[in-house]
Amino acid sequence: MTDPAPGNRIEAILLRHPLLACLLAGAAAALALPPWHVLPGLLGFGVLVLAIARAAGVFRAGLAGLAFGLGFHLVGLYWVAIAFSAEAAGVAVLALPATFLLCLTCALFVAAYAMILRVLRIRRPLAVALGLAAWWGFGEWLRGALFGFPWNPAAIVWSFSEASLQIVALTGSPALSVVTVAVAGVAVLAVTGPGRRARLMGLAVPLLLTGIVLAHGVWRLSQPLPPPTELELRVVQAAIPQDRKWDPQRLRENFLTHIELAEEPAPVQPRLIIWPESAVPFSLERDEVARTYLARIAQKAGGFVVTGSNHHAEDADGRPFANNSIYVIDPDAAVTARYDKVDLVPFGEYLPLRGLLGALGLKAVAARGDFRPGPGRTTQELPGIPPFSPLICYEVAYPSAATDGSGRAQWLLNVTNDAWFGRSAGPWQHLALARMRSVEEGLPLVRAANTGVSVVTDAYGRILAELGLGERGVIDGKLPASLPERPAGGQLGSLWGWIAIVLFAVACLFVEFRSQQDTV
Repeated sequence: MTDPAPGNRIEAILLRHPLLACLLAGAAAALALPPWHVLPGLLGFGVLVLAIARAAGVFRAGLAGLAFGLGFHLVGLYWVAIAFSAEAAGVAVLALPATFLLCLTCALFVAAYAMILRVLRIRRPLAVALGLAAWWGFGEWLRGALFGFPWNPAAIVWSFSEASLQIVALTGSPALSVVTVAVAGVAVLAVTGPGRRARLMGLAVPLLLTGIVLAHGVWRLSQPLPPPTELELRVVQAAIPQDRKWDPQRLRENFLTHIELAEEPAPVQPRLIIWPESAVPFSLERDEVARTYLARIAQKAGGFVVTGSNHHAEDADGRPFANNSIYVIDPDAAVTARYDKVDLVPFGEYLPLRGLLGALGLKAVAARGDFRPGPGRTTQELPGIPPFSPLICYEVAYPSAATDGSGRAQWLLNVTNDAWFGRSAGPWQHLALARMRSVEEGLPLVRAANTGVSVVTDAYGRILAELGLGERGVIDGKLPASLPERPAGGQLGSLWGWIAIVLFAVACLFVEFRSQQDTV
């Protein structure tokens, strides 16, 4: 008796254990994310495609999507639990339930995709793969635009090398996510296709896409860049663990650690000193002593100190509030500029549905009350400094939104504190997102992270200098130059994404219609 074909074995497993198979397939797909980059794991999308196509009804298709989504997000976002337990403030007990709730919410999106496809009577695997890709792309936009959580787009799997990362300069990450999910889903035809032609398609399409991505990247990286600017800068990484960062007994010590690193001798005196998010634990508007320390550094540099710090104020009704901000301090101890973070972290800097979730005992991890968002992206222009777009932490996750759109910015500044996430996948995913913005915009990236990874990249997103996770030190060097023109991925990123969503949705309906016609 011969063994059943691989496709038959997969379908047999799905029939016997559909939810377990989808859960494991989702976990496998998440292993393609940074820092693991196990790209064969993307074949897990094919398992979901089969599960939706073979499900006995809308509800069972939804359960398959829910199981896949849970596996995908539990593996991809496990590090969120570390953030809840980073401080002893009574939120550590919420680490596991809050993380599971976040992953469950994200999984409900996948369940919805599966149910919608079955409501539309999409049954052919190729059509399901195309439709799933369209809905996945729409869901990524929805998570970011309405729910403030654009993390881990499918496109991020292409950050496994400098060459593969270059594709986002052409497509932008939204369209690339759609294509990635579609190709991963179509690959299932290589073992379950109804004929030789379908199996050949399932094998050839992923190989062709990978070849195109790498060939484009190799070609693009062979193109010369403009020479670096004359601006000498220093990035400070103090590597202060989260359990020490806000300890009242250590605030002064932490502040002085940043000062010592900023004042270390350099081969060439840097003109711009950059500290990470929340590096100054004092109010820079009110604390003249803190500003005086920073002014001394700026005087020595003959330039400016750029640092993260919280801005404290009161609204018209006298109620106190805070912004997560970037300050620019000049040699006269004046606040030359301030940028207030626009895109706040849900559950980190504010509590969504505060009335409901607050009654259940939940609260924001990083805030003693909700932070308030700033008015919008901006381009900072300082004397003798190329204009830059400031991005605080999480803001770098939003595609086609790394600048204010004016075209004035010549580099990206990302300050962050990833100490919340310890030595987990979180900091590496964050770095990959930041590099994607650099490639999309054709702008060099300067990234100051409290515990790492701090980097300086060129306009191709290539890392020129780096301080590793948990490493204390500084990066000194010249600011790389920007590209003469913004790449299509930055200019048309969102538009390409919507075009891809519509095209794949139409292709899904066309394939299914043709299939039904052929069977009549």
